[in-house]
Amino acid sequence: MDYFEIHGLKTLNGVIEVSGAKNAVLPLMAASILNQGKLKISNVPTLSDSITMSKLLKKMGAEVNFESDNSISVDSSKLDNPFAPYDLVKTMRASFYVLGPLLARFGNAKVSLPGGCAWGPRPVDFHLDGLKALGVKISIENGYVIADGSNLIGNKIHFPKISVGATGNIVMVAILAKGTTTITNAASEPEIQQLCEMLNSMGANISGIGTNTLTIKGVTSLNSISNISVIPDRIEAGTFLIAAAAVGGVVEVSNIIPEHLDSVIKSLQKANIELEVKDSSIVIRANVSNILSTNIETNEYPGFPTDLQAQWMMLMCLAKGNSTIKENIYYDRFTHIMELNRLGCNIKLEDSVAIIEGGRRLIGADVMSTDIRASAALIIAALCASGTSKISRVYHIDRGYDKIEEKLTNVGAEIFRKK
Repeated sequence: MDYFEIHGLKTLNGVIEVSGAKNAVLPLMAASILNQGKLKISNVPTLSDSITMSKLLKKMGAEVNFESDNSISVDSSKLDNPFAPYDLVKTMRASFYVLGPLLARFGNAKVSLPGGCAWGPRPVDFHLDGLKALGVKISIENGYVIADGSNLIGNKIHFPKISVGATGNIVMVAILAKGTTTITNAASEPEIQQLCEMLNSMGANISGIGTNTLTIKGVTSLNSISNISVIPDRIEAGTFLIAAAAVGGVVEVSNIIPEHLDSVIKSLQKANIELEVKDSSIVIRANVSNILSTNIETNEYPGFPTDLQAQWMMLMCLAKGNSTIKENIYYDRFTHIMELNRLGCNIKLEDSVAIIEGGRRLIGADVMSTDIRASAALIIAALCASGTSKISRVYHIDRGYDKIEEKLTNVGAEIFRKK
């Protein structure tokens, strides 16, 4: 099993180019089910999750090919099997995105209940309750959702809590339902915005994109589109910005949309990190000795992303003074604390608040990844630690970061993938 060996305390200097967004490409691939033609998706990150989604689409009858120019071609014209089996869905929660487009296209679907990262219950109740409101009949049998959407009718849907996945799934059904659907407390993340814009380019009628209220006027049919380019990954960009701030040096993080990182930029500035924001990149000039402790709370977009909570926690271990992080999205997303403490951090957890002692000196150790973003935090910690660290279970990070060791090596890190 692969692991990373990292030699710490190497200053980072150079340019890191951000890949396409994992959290955007997966719903776009699911939405290709509705395209019923050949679609080229460009700026696709090379991730195990992208491969898993391609296998799922193939299983249902689509033709999927990865091209040499970081693109995927998906031809769904012959997709004829609205079934998503457990062996694929269990490895990636985002596989559940296929439920909506399968219902919209075929009127029925059988999709396994999802798996994914080990931390935190993320129930699919919001998905299923929203679908029921649209007239879908649902039963759960042997771990599968069996859905009949032969009579889709628009309705008013309010999510008790903002859910990116449920928003995406409901939108992909509502576009072909009779009448109008209004979703309140909907997700407004850039990834959901791109999904809605793609659907509109196919003939859907969605308004309110980028807000927490979406209005979908049902249409009778959709057009096919031939290409779409995935937006840059704001979480990958934030990870590299935090890594540069923690390790030190001058790093330009390029191929980004700075507006998508507004909360992260503001937090870095409060922490006394020098930033130069350009049109499509951010230059960070880091002085590790001047980092100031900064409290944050995670929130839905445009708040501070929960997917950068672990990385920010690591940065605060180096800051002057103590700080806190309150996790408001996934209350038990703290499995990385124990592993960070093994490297010399001093983090305590009280309810859903992490209390972080700043000014720590880290020492290399053997640690274990527990999920995608925890893996990134451990890499940053190892880069800041004296000596050598070994990070096992790196298959987690391969789900969310495209060639992370190569990108870090190119700016001066000593990180090696070994078996």
